[in-house]
Amino acid sequence: MEPGTRIESALDRAVAHAEAPGAPPLLAEAIRYAVFPGGHRIRPRLCLSIARACGEDDPALADAAAAAIELLHCASLVHDDLPCFDDAPTRRQKPAVHIAYGAPIAVLTGDALIVLAFETLARGTRRYPARLARLVGLLAKSAGSPSGITAGQAWESEAHVDLSAYQQAKTGALFAAATVMGAAAAGADAEPWRHLGEALGEAYQVADDLRDVACRQEEIGKPAGRDATLGRPNAAALLGTGGALDRLARLTREAIGAVPDCPGAARLTAEIEAQARLFLPASLRPVSA
Repeated sequence: MEPGTRIESALDRAVAHAEAPGAPPLLAEAIRYAVFPGGHRIRPRLCLSIARACGEDDPALADAAAAAIELLHCASLVHDDLPCFDDAPTRRQKPAVHIAYGAPIAVLTGDALIVLAFETLARGTRRYPARLARLVGLLAKSAGSPSGITAGQAWESEAHVDLSAYQQAKTGALFAAATVMGAAAAGADAEPWRHLGEALGEAYQVADDLRDVACRQEEIGKPAGRDATLGRPNAAALLGTGGALDRLARLTREAIGAVPDCPGAARLTAEIEAQARLFLPASLRPVSA
C-alpha cells in the first residue's frame, strides 16, 4: 500500500476509536476536524521510510508508530493556535479548532489527541509486545520535558531563548521521534537514527521561519508574520533570508549524511531529498529544486 494511503487509513482507524458511542459529540467532531485533512504528513512518511529501510517486518506496527507521531503533531498544532499561545485564527486553510469549536473544546481536543497517540501505539504492538516499552519511551520523550514538544512550547514563555535548543524541542523532537520510532518499529537499534531526525527537524523549523517571514497567509495556510508580532525566535529574522536559506541547505546536507548504513539507504536518501524540497513553498524554493 502507498505510504500516504497507509497513513490516512491508520489515522482514520485511530480517530474512529475516539468517536466510539458515548463520546461527547463536540469533542469527537473536533478531534476529526483537527486531524483531517492533513498537510504533507512529513513526520509519519519519514517514520514509514525508516521502518522500510530497516527491514520492516510488521506493517501494522509501523503504521501505528507513524499515526501516533502525527496525532501528537496535530495535538501540538491545536494547542499552539490557542489564544494563550499564538492566537492563530486559521490552520491548514480553515478556521483553527478554537475558532470552530471554542477554546475549552480545543484544549480538550489537544489533550485527547495526545492520549490517543499512546493508545494507538499500544494497539499496534500486539504481535510484537516486547517493542512496546521502547516505542512508548521514545514517544514520551518527544512529547514532554526536558526536550519534547511541551518543552518547546514552554520556551516561548522564557525571557531568554537559545534558538537551536528551542527549535530542537519545538520541531526537532517529533522529527527525531519519526526516525527512532521507525527503526524501533522494525526491530532495529533506534539511537543511530536520532541525529538524522534532529537535523531534519531543525531544517524544517528554519523553513517554517522563512515561511513566516516571506510568505502570504494564502500560501502557507496559517497567519504569516506571527513570530515578529509575538516576539518569537525566528531564524530568518536573525540570519536574513539568504542566511536562513544557507542554514537550511546545510542542515539538509547534514541530515542526508547522517543516514546510517541500512539495506534501504539509497532509496531512503532519495526520499529524504524529495521530502526536504517540500519544506519550502514554491515561491522560496531554489530554481534548481
